[in-house]
Amino acid sequence: MRFELYVDVALARDLPELKLRRGDLVKLVDHHVAPDGEEGYSIEVFNAVGDTIAASTVPASALEPLREDEVLSVRPLAKVG
Repeated sequence: MRFELYVDVALARDLPELKLRRGDLVKLVDHHVAPDGEEGYSIEVFNAVGDTIAASTVPASALEPLREDEVLSVRPLAKVG
């Protein structure tokens, strides 16, 4: 699926290397096509107060559009305890 740039989308899978989980909100900042033809995006991740906490690239398959029947929520980034 091709996404518009500078929109929010959800992660379709966990990204443990970034401490991100499926459903976390990310902003799309660039579109890439790998030599093998796979589409991907540069993403930026913000905390609840708007500070950038991560930037990375992911394949398009790791993203999903937001839906009307979803509700946003917050969670701690680091595992507590």
